[in-house]
Amino acid sequence: MASAAIDRAFVALADGTRRAVVERLRHGPRRAGELAAELAVRAPTLTRHLRILREAQLVHEQVADDDARARVYTLRRDAFAQLRTWVDGIEALWQEQLTAFAEHVHKRTGKAK
Repeated sequence: MASAAIDRAFVALADGTRRAVVERLRHGPRRAGELAAELAVRAPTLTRHLRILREAQLVHEQVADDDARARVYTLRRDAFAQLRTWVDGIEALWQEQLTAFAEHVHKRTGKAK
């Protein structure tokens, strides 16, 4: 995942309302109106949050089959998979560092693991 894409994803997810949208979309597609009602936010406010999530490429917008005015949102699982890969890489780095530090401490103190 490119650095700019990671930055956009983290900026988008830094807001609690946007994280709440993502949590609800984990359970399946939702119309914007449903999300606004579930989150108790006004439609224009939710529209701004959804735009930021779209621009970060974390959600996908579709026109509802039964109403051309309504929009249905789904998570872009590929974006979250890429984000997970990045986080896993950081976690692996820290695990390596902690393991090396533990070995260093054991050598310095003479204590067995």
